[in-house]
Amino acid sequence: MANETMRMSASGMSELRRHERVVLGYYEDGANNCTFGVGTLAHLGPCTAEESRRTITIAQVNATLAARVASAEATVRRRVTHHPLSQAQFDALVSFTFNAGSAGARRTLDAADQGSDADVRTNMTNHVFVHPRDAHGRRGPAQRSPGLANRRREEAAPFQPLPAPASR
Repeated sequence: MANETMRMSASGMSELRRHERVVLGYYEDGANNCTFGVGTLAHLGPCTAEESRRTITIAQVNATLAARVASAEATVRRRVTHHPLSQAQFDALVSFTFNAGSAGARRTLDAADQGSDADVRTNMTNHVFVHPRDAHGRRGPAQRSPGLANRRREEAAPFQPLPAPASR
């Protein structure tokens, strides 16, 4: 089975942490959902006053991050079994799955399993919208996130076609 022993590389983990940023507390993400640590959703809607005062230790952040990355890795390995991935492609798919969730990444992972790099790129670069929530946690209309658009361009890069060799 292709990719069955792959794990996210150190550089992939570094990029994931850069994209998600590390916060030693609770905060609202770009969709106004209560989040903590390295992009870990606490719940939909804004944080409570009590949550906003709560701090998180680096050990808690690292443990939660390790568990979530392991889950994203397992999802990629489980769904991409027919087409071998490069390390950069695996890292990008784990990052995408970490952020979009297993259900949100399904179409992209299916395209990767079929070896359709063009569909992987399209699915990733279209996944750039958030639905901000109001103070009561109600989902609002979709809004394009420039930060997600930049992240998706970087995640899609390993699926770009190789340049044609120069002719003499």
